[in-house]
Amino acid sequence: MPTLSAHNLRKLYKGRAVVNDVSLQIAQGEIVGLLGTNGAGKTTSFYMMVGLVRPNGGRVTLDGKDITHLPMYQRARQGIGYLAQEPSAFRKLTAAENIMLVLEMQPGLSRRQQAERRDHLLETLHLTERRNALAQTLSGGERRRVEIARVLATRPQFILLDEPFTGIDPIHREDLQQIIADLKRQSIGVLITDHSEVATLQITDRAYIISEGEIKTAGTSVEIANDPVAQKYYLSESSAFLIRADAERRAGIVGYACEECGEMYSPEQAAEAGFRHDQDGGRLIPVRRQGEK
Repeated sequence: MPTLSAHNLRKLYKGRAVVNDVSLQIAQGEIVGLLGTNGAGKTTSFYMMVGLVRPNGGRVTLDGKDITHLPMYQRARQGIGYLAQEPSAFRKLTAAENIMLVLEMQPGLSRRQQAERRDHLLETLHLTERRNALAQTLSGGERRRVEIARVLATRPQFILLDEPFTGIDPIHREDLQQIIADLKRQSIGVLITDHSEVATLQITDRAYIISEGEIKTAGTSVEIANDPVAQKYYLSESSAFLIRADAERRAGIVGYACEECGEMYSPEQAAEAGFRHDQDGGRLIPVRRQGEK
């Protein structure tokens, strides 16, 4: 299975190492997060993967092939798509025109094939009803979907998403999470860097926590939520609670009953209450959806 990998990346600014020995890997059909505070080295590492920043040491490989010194446009030809944090849709073009503009630059597609691909992307990204709306009139979530459609028009193997949840309201955030999950089902590898750790960890298969220019820990969302190293360098207790609660809901747990006092808690409440009850000698019993064991 093709992989996009960073091997021991290093970056110096004015003689100071802002990224030091960073290694990470994304496989096709996998969603991976790269998370850290401002100044942690996250953005620089991400940009070295994209091709916007050249490393002082280390390599970036695509399925074993060294692409370290390829500029971003050549990496795009190799199957690496990139969605910038800044709006990239043309404001004076419609949603359909924005997508078509990219398709017209793809070699080997007839006009009919371009139109069919455009319509498919509009439908897949839930934009059919907004196809004739100018990009400047779209909501933040709708514009993000147009931008993702433009990246998908190039048929990438991997998509690198820079702050995809920035400026998105909670309802459209859930829509965007579902769209990113759909990319995985299409066997597209996804690397996400975002300041919204909960929104990111809710959909990632794995995540790396970076601080002081180094990878401090890595693991699944639940492993990260339970990792004291992740909490030391990045993750707040409240975010860890929400991530654990989300994982519990996905596992069919709808709440918890206190064995001692009989109180009921939602997964979110139990994540915090559980610590208090454990200290008091109580025990929280999971309550699952009817018909689930």
